[in-house]
Amino acid sequence: MKKVRFVVTTGGTGIAPRDVTPEATRSVCTRLLEGVAERMRSEGAKTAKFAALSRSVCGVRGQALILNLPGKPSGAVESLESVIDLIPHALQLLSGDTKHQ
Repeated sequence: MKKVRFVVTTGGTGIAPRDVTPEATRSVCTRLLEGVAERMRSEGAKTAKFAALSRSVCGVRGQALILNLPGKPSGAVESLESVIDLIPHALQLLSGDTKHQ
């Protein structure tokens, strides 16, 4: 049986009453990765004036990495691009491979 290692959601990260993705993500994560979400917002703020209103959450459950991306397609792409370099190393660490190179 294969296990899920990487989960990406899009949408539901704003401040409207219907936006509940961050709460759902927090409820399943064992640890949050605040720095990853901060990087997405920081990079997003360079091109989108409302990026600071994003409530995207990133975290870990078991050996899986979970990222919330904005629902706007361009925002989702920019957010993922801003953290894509972190993903291989994060997955390596989550798999138990913690040796430093």
